[in-house]
Amino acid sequence: MKTNVIYTAVIAVSIFFFLGCENENDINGIGNLVPKTVDQDSSLPSISVNGTQLHAEAFGNPNNPMLIFLHGGPGSDYRNGLNVQQLATDGYYVIFYDQRGSGLSKRHDKKSYSIQLVLDDLTEVIKHYRTSPEQKVFLFGHSWGAMLGTAYVNSYPDKINGLILAEPGGLNKKLLDEYGEMSRKIEIFSEVTSNLLYVDQFLTGKENQHEILDYKFGIATSFSYAKGNKEGIPGPSPFWRIGTTVLESFTDIAENDGFDFTTNLNQYTTKVLFLYGELNQSYGLNFAQKEAAYFPNAAIEEVKGTGHEMIYFKWENVHPIVMNYLNNLK
Repeated sequence: MKTNVIYTAVIAVSIFFFLGCENENDINGIGNLVPKTVDQDSSLPSISVNGTQLHAEAFGNPNNPMLIFLHGGPGSDYRNGLNVQQLATDGYYVIFYDQRGSGLSKRHDKKSYSIQLVLDDLTEVIKHYRTSPEQKVFLFGHSWGAMLGTAYVNSYPDKINGLILAEPGGLNKKLLDEYGEMSRKIEIFSEVTSNLLYVDQFLTGKENQHEILDYKFGIATSFSYAKGNKEGIPGPSPFWRIGTTVLESFTDIAENDGFDFTTNLNQYTTKVLFLYGELNQSYGLNFAQKEAAYFPNAAIEEVKGTGHEMIYFKWENVHPIVMNYLNNLK
């Protein structure tokens, strides 16, 4: 589960003075702290499915095989995955969408989220864009998005014609905990933690105060690319807005209820492509093999010169591997 950020402590300081000026603005006001969501800004591209409004775009010929990109998080967005748009020139109909409560998609109450709900959303996204029953559908998931793609074929093994998984954080609770132990740890006295505590002095944020929570989490997540991080992330990658509430909701679900997206994977017999970054010390071939073992037919490929954020930083190395896989299934 991964989100990156371009906010810095400078922004926190500017907000401090912004709040203290004579013409004080409401920090809960729409668009004052973070970009507006699709239900707040009608100029953003969107679709309405399954009782929500999603930020979404499509590229390429609608009659070509469909490829849906599933971004990381939960709560991030597809902005740092837009290199995948190149597949539209390679003969695929490429779909991007910010998942429910994520990125620029509509926000919902924390208690409304469930795994089944986001699976249903994906079903409806496919229906919305599909032009014929014969049109093939491929999923390309990164990090949490790879977990979501796995959960989908675990529930619906006959609906997806191919699956690309770029470093899923863990296909069940045990593997997720194992990956978390090896990867992201916040040092209590780090600069990032200090920045977050500083912001806490004037931005508290209660449950479902989405503007404040999303702004705060945007600052906090810069630890993911801190110097010496084990996931091989060299710096920030772009995003629009963090969906903090959906992240907190799925974290609670994982901790309280657990999850297992592997229970029916033996029914998905199509070859699955696993990608892992050469520079990610937390994932590596060993972890990829553990996850791939749940599938009857899987291939594992190392992406050279990159870590977890391979799609943004080293798409030129990812692209030929993905094309080779897709063209063998097309």
